Order: sequence, then structure tokens, then C-alpha cells
Amino acid sequence: MSVLQIKVPTVGESISEVTIGRWTKNDGDYVNAEEVICELESDKATFEVTAESAGVLHTKAKQGDVLPIGGLICEIESKSGSNETKQPNTPTTTETMNKPGEKIAMNVPTVGESINEVTIGKWNKNNGDLVQAEEVICELESDKATFELNAATTGILQIVAETGQVVPIGGLICTIAQTSDAPAPMAKPSAQAASTSPSASGTTNYATNTPSPAAGKILAEKGISAQEVNGTGKDGRITKEDALGAQAKPASVAPPKPSTPSASPAAPVGARSQRREKMTSLRKTVARRLVSVKNETAMLTTFNEIDMKPIMELRSKYKDSFKEKHQVGLGFMSFFTKACCIALQEFPAVNAFIDGEELVYNSYCDVSIAVSAPKGLVVPVIRNAETLSFEGIEREVVRLAMKAKENKLSIDEMQGGTFTITNGGIFGSMLSTPIINAPQSAILGMHNIVERPVAQNGQVVIRPIMYVALSYDHRIIDGRESVGFLVRVKQLLEDPQRMLLGV
Repeated sequence: MSVLQIKVPTVGESISEVTIGRWTKNDGDYVNAEEVICELESDKATFEVTAESAGVLHTKAKQGDVLPIGGLICEIESKSGSNETKQPNTPTTTETMNKPGEKIAMNVPTVGESINEVTIGKWNKNNGDLVQAEEVICELESDKATFELNAATTGILQIVAETGQVVPIGGLICTIAQTSDAPAPMAKPSAQAASTSPSASGTTNYATNTPSPAAGKILAEKGISAQEVNGTGKDGRITKEDALGAQAKPASVAPPKPSTPSASPAAPVGARSQRREKMTSLRKTVARRLVSVKNETAMLTTFNEIDMKPIMELRSKYKDSFKEKHQVGLGFMSFFTKACCIALQEFPAVNAFIDGEELVYNSYCDVSIAVSAPKGLVVPVIRNAETLSFEGIEREVVRLAMKAKENKLSIDEMQGGTFTITNGGIFGSMLSTPIINAPQSAILGMHNIVERPVAQNGQVVIRPIMYVALSYDHRIIDGRESVGFLVRVKQLLEDPQRMLLGV
């Protein structure tokens, strides 16, 4: 018998203690290796603690207790000895290790320094399907990006973590039972296939309930699991004909559905109903950070208005030739990005951030562009925007926006920005106070363009006007700098030739 102590891990440089949020297991429960047993809460984030081995749980801290880093959380008592307690971490068995039918474990890979868990986004394959090596089998979602998981080998997929389940880094997602030409005993399929295998001897091998590539594709298109089909091929293999004949399977399952007729009719007029959805990791992280910024910064917003007529005339005059030469459109974002980069270099405090008791000034402009993606707001970064031409900025905006909509942005593409631009005007916003994108110190909000009467040279004229807002951290940026920055941006945009001449 051995006892394993689980202590509070180091969860961040500035975090010295955590609070026991809640126990997902009770004292005296048997827990499996890598199973989540409790949650730890710090002043910045929530972390999950997983069992490092299988055994009986003995809690040493109660819910709500505050523990220092390295403090004892619980103990896990294993009755089988230290060698056997590690077996739950190993998805293979001694009978199948390095033999045909070996099960390969697929665990959550390390996807970023600050990411300690992911959510299973969706499965591209069903349980029991034949998957090919390097084939995308599922998507993993973190609070920053979406990643694809490729099959490590060719074989039969056995799903462990379902869609929507949160799995820690290194946690088991699925196993793949390898296929080969030689028979191999497989613990899970053997018991299940004993009643379905056409083999006279009653024994099974890797081929039992395994679809051929053509059959696997047909079953995948129909959404039918291989375990639901009786194979008539050699050794119980599912043939193409078996897969085609499986069309009747869904029909046989369909009759029980009328047992819940109340769910199908449309709700009557005036009916009151609610729908609940679990927050995605991205949404939870965005919410936590926005609240943190509001609580931890001295945020203030200053406003101004910009006459967009000079830029609109310039675009109208050159947009066709610009697109013909560069194969990319000339939008407003390149003008605003270029103007902000010039103003950031003239007002370095707007391009800086606070690190503890130090002010960090950046000599470069990594401009973050807020993009509304299908799964929430993301902020990819245009690196060294101050060195890019209008064409280069527009290309980066298009590239990053497309990757955001396809959930293909990488961690590196969303980290390290020094200043953010957000455009609520594309949704019709007239005015807003954008929230700073921490650890940055300022964010510029663009809004819609509306023709308004303005006074120019003693006369009232109609001009296309955009209101702009600069939210900033008053701890590092003074009123003079914030107003000066916004006035400089206004000056550059209302006279865009200045950006070309550097005046």
C-alpha cells in the first residue's frame, strides 16, 4: 500500500495562495488516474486538480479553505502498490502491448504556456469508426484558439471524452486500436463481438466489426456507428454491402421517437420558455478578463469626431487601381492603423503597459484588431504595423479575419499586442466606450459614418462624420497624452497626405 500526497501546484508568478473552490469527489471515494478531483481558485483564474494515480481519496482541506502554494490538498491511498497504481494512466494492456490490436492513447497536447485545459469542441468521427493516421478526428477549444487533433495511427476509434467535456493538458481524449494483418486480442471489442461475430469458433480478432475503408466512409456519411452493424465479411469485417444495407438501421430506431410528441410541435403563441447553453472556454475567459480590467485599471474614455470625406474621396479615386495592382481592397482599417502607429510613436505612453511597479515602453507597434468570430470575440495581432504599407496592412487584416472566422488562429497570432483597434461601426454602433485589452493601456473604438451638419469656415455643411473613442488606463496615460493622441489621429485622417509625407 502506498500513499501519494497532492499539493497546490505553482499556478502563476504572482499567485501565492489559492482557495479550494469545490470538490468533485468525496472523502473516501475511489478515483482514477487523471480524474478531476477538485477546483482551485486564485484571484486571477480557476484551475482543476487531477488525481496523479488511482486509489482512495482522503481530503485534507475543505471547500473554502485557503492554502499556500505547496500546501497539502489531499492524499490518494493505493492498495495495489506503486507499480500498479500507474496502470490507469496506460491505455494499453500487457496482452496488447507491441502486438497487433495495440491501443494507442491520444492525450491533450501542450498547446500554450498559459493554457492548462481544453474543451472537446466536436468529433469528426464516431465511436467505433475506422480512422486513418494523420486524419483529423476532433477539435479542441481553449480560451484563445481552436486546435485540430490528428489520429496518431490507423485503427478503430474509442472515444473517452465527449463533446463539451473539459480535459486538462495531458488528459486522455480517446484510444485507437491499431489494425494489422495478424489477429490480435482486444479487451473491449472481444466481449462485445462474441455475440455478433459470424466466426464458428466464437473467437474474435481485429477484423470483427471493423469496416473497410469504403464501408467506413459510407457509415460516416450516414452517421452510423460501426458497432451497430453486423459484418458479413471475413472474420466479421464490415463490407461495403453491409454499410449500404445499414440504411435500414436508422429507420428501425426511428419509431420510438413519437413517444415524445410534445417536443416536436411549435410552441404556442405567447409561450414562455428558456434555453440554457454552457459557456465556452473562450466566452468564460473573455468575461473574466473584461471584469478584471474594469476592476484593476483606472479606465477613462475620451471622444472626438472625424470628418471622413477626405479619406472617402481618396478611396473612391484610387480603390479600383489599388485593387488591380495589389489584389486586395483598400479599406478604412489601413488608414486608421497607419494613423495610430504614427500617433503611438509620438505618444509612447499610449503604447506602453504597467508591469508590477515598472512602466514598459514599446518601440514597435503590434496592433491588435478585434474580430467577431463564430465562437466569440478574438483579437489577432498585426506585427510591426508601423513598418507596413497600406497594402501590407490590408493583407494582414484580410488574412487574420479569414483565419478568425474559420477558427484557425494560432496562439502566437493573438498574443503580444501593444494597442487595439475595434470597429463597432460595422454593426451600426454610433458611440461606445470600449474596454481595454489587458495588459495594454489603450484601445481605439471606431463607429459608424453618418452624414451630419457641421460648421466649417462659418458655414453649416453636411459631412460624413465618425465618432471615435479612446479608452485608456489613467494610471499610465495622462489626460494631455490621451487627448493629444486622439487629436493627432484626427489630424492625420482628415488630411491623409500627412501620412505619406510624415508631417
